[in-house]
Amino acid sequence: MNWDEIAHDPDFKKLVASKLRFIVPATVFFVAYYFALPVLVGWFPELMKKNVIGSVNLAYLFALSQFFMAWILAFIYVGVAAGWDKRAAALLAKFKH
Repeated sequence: MNWDEIAHDPDFKKLVASKLRFIVPATVFFVAYYFALPVLVGWFPELMKKNVIGSVNLAYLFALSQFFMAWILAFIYVGVAAGWDKRAAALLAKFKH
């Protein structure tokens, strides 16, 4: 298989661009969400100490939400990546001799 030929194919370039359009914003969102907790606790400790449900404060609730956010983001990624896999398989089939 001629990998240089595949790399110069417009469909391959569209596939790579499609991946970047999802992966870069998702990564930026994940990192921002992850670091929001220590930033909020550091700069707004009184806000994060407020009880929301019984003795569970906003900081604990936010920390718990990070687990759910990571699972949701992973679920979305799996769905989107399945589409990329189909496009990659079609692209490779085009170049098989």
